[in-house]
Amino acid sequence: MTLDKTVGSAAEAVADIPDGASLAVGGFGLCGIPMVLIQALLERQVGGLSVVSNNCGVDDWGLGVLLGAGLIRKMTSSYVGENKEFERQYLSGELELELTPQGTLAEKLRAGGAGIAGFFTQTGVGTQVAEGGLPQKYAADGSVAIASRAKPVQTFTMRGEEHEFVLEEAITTDFALVHALKGDRHGNLVFDKSARNFSPLCAMAGRICIAEVEELVEPGEIDADAVHLPGIFVDRIVEVGRDVEKRIERRTVRQTGETAEGN
Repeated sequence: MTLDKTVGSAAEAVADIPDGASLAVGGFGLCGIPMVLIQALLERQVGGLSVVSNNCGVDDWGLGVLLGAGLIRKMTSSYVGENKEFERQYLSGELELELTPQGTLAEKLRAGGAGIAGFFTQTGVGTQVAEGGLPQKYAADGSVAIASRAKPVQTFTMRGEEHEFVLEEAITTDFALVHALKGDRHGNLVFDKSARNFSPLCAMAGRICIAEVEELVEPGEIDADAVHLPGIFVDRIVEVGRDVEKRIERRTVRQTGETAEGN
């Protein structure tokens, strides 16, 4: 078995992802999203996908392009407010949504990658997150077709006081897709500042992790202390170049000469 995990193209990297697969996809908004791999899936028209990601991109970029093509069956996310097509599909009963608090989503992915079946957290106690009843899928007539189930709640003593905690199950997926600034042929990855976001956690949770990198280097060129995600979690790596398109959801600027306080 070779330690060289490079593949020649994004199309080759995702060639075995089947219809109905579950994916953990890195990114926060449009920051750090594996857009080249997403486009490769779009070209193959892989459908019925169950996707775990902080959000679902926007209408014409990120995971939004898969959603717009009708290729996503279910989203597990913490934020969905930038995508009108997402709203339409969810409210019309075309899309299932498991809405999850952001910190809980991160820990569910981390736990899955670490082999931990579940964990207790105070987040969501006393709400529908714990008590159930959140609409996960609507029927065509607007009624709730699938509602979230109640989760076990248990009391623990923390710092001398009793508190209730809700049990959250870990997340694991068939595949993970992530974008990194740099990687070596063994799969060790370095992310660019905030573009790291959920990517290491998604990579850990996926049974097969596919990484697109802007720069591919030889083993040993990345200092061991600079590695953000060890290659043990990465199965395939494809170089996409530094000129890969990166979009901004909302650009805010001020006119020339305007002070920080405003004029």
